[in-house]
Amino acid sequence: MTTPVRIGITVNGEDQLLTEEISLRQLLERLGLPERGIAVAVGGAVFPKARWDESIQKGWDIDVLTAVQGG
Repeated sequence: MTTPVRIGITVNGEDQLLTEEISLRQLLERLGLPERGIAVAVGGAVFPKARWDESIQKGWDIDVLTAVQGG
């Protein structure tokens, strides 16, 4: 019998509990966020798009920032 995965993370200040191992890209998809026009920070540091296929780790503090037009 496999032990269920329980990964506690924070996304934009809200606690989340993942019940399966997923990548950052998959999480963004589930949240309905586009791949373009956003930046992602993990633990306050920019997380490059080249690493979005990595699995999310327990305790990650993820901030998703969207580009805003203005002048």
